[in-house]
Amino acid sequence: MKYKAYLVEEIDSSYSGSIKELEMPNIEPGNVIIKVHYSSLNYKDALAATGVKGVASSYPFVPGIDVAGEILQSSSQNFKIGDKVIATGYKLGMSVYGGFGQLVQVPEKWVIPLPNNLTLLNSMSLGTAGLTAGACVKKIIDASSSLNNPILVSGATGGVGSVAVNLLSKLDFEVHAITGKPNEAEILKKMGASEIIDRHKFMADPVKPLDKAIYSAGIDTVGGDILSKMLSMISSHGSVACCGNVGGMKFTSSVFPFILRGVSLIGIDSAESDIDFKKQIWSLFSGNWSLNLDDYSKVVQLADIENEIKAILNGDQIGRVVIKHGDL
Repeated sequence: MKYKAYLVEEIDSSYSGSIKELEMPNIEPGNVIIKVHYSSLNYKDALAATGVKGVASSYPFVPGIDVAGEILQSSSQNFKIGDKVIATGYKLGMSVYGGFGQLVQVPEKWVIPLPNNLTLLNSMSLGTAGLTAGACVKKIIDASSSLNNPILVSGATGGVGSVAVNLLSKLDFEVHAITGKPNEAEILKKMGASEIIDRHKFMADPVKPLDKAIYSAGIDTVGGDILSKMLSMISSHGSVACCGNVGGMKFTSSVFPFILRGVSLIGIDSAESDIDFKKQIWSLFSGNWSLNLDDYSKVVQLADIENEIKAILNGDQIGRVVIKHGDL
């Protein structure tokens, strides 16, 4: 069975991608083959597409850690041909050819039935970024004793940050958004942020062991020094959910936020989350957490993906990028 995919190849230690026609291997026991209707672009996908070490296991390779589509073939008793499904994370787009192709073959245990009230397009407007944002929101709600003060979100115009701002606003929390793109303040206000903080101004003063306790909780999508400063500004028994490292892998902190204010630092790895936890988050997005992200999602064809990869790596992406796949 042939299908089209964006295949990244290594040639003389450099990496380039192009749309190629590939052959889908025969289905293996316990697997399903999904005809991909939509996928999405995540930062990890852009890294894999440019050959950053430690993302894709080997090359040639098809990136894409998210897919939404229908079952084309099944060797599983839990899924039948025509079922609409979502698959995100695990080894998809890392060691298993991913969503930048019209077909994917994955183990059934990675697959979730599309929840009621979600369309395939809606699900990829969320994708792993939305799943990560949802996990962050759920974790800080569960971990924080009180959320009466504002919640701080870093990287607020990015994929995860934009969904987090939208979701927290929908849930009636006061949201303060940190961004390196102050010219996008109106977009962030439309998403629901009540205060827009220029990242450079936020980081202008040195990080203190403890700063003024302004925020009930934080969602950090950036890492590095921003995480350090955010931790110092969380009020008693609040929490910070950490899910990104574009700002750096290392951060500094004293023990004071933890032992004097009881702050919790929560790591979020939505890609490898238990499938039941993923189902829980998707169920919330199909119910009380339902979001209309049309104004913050851009739908592109696979042929346009290289421009979008450059944009996300340059920090120019606003909201989410969804890839629409054509017929086989």
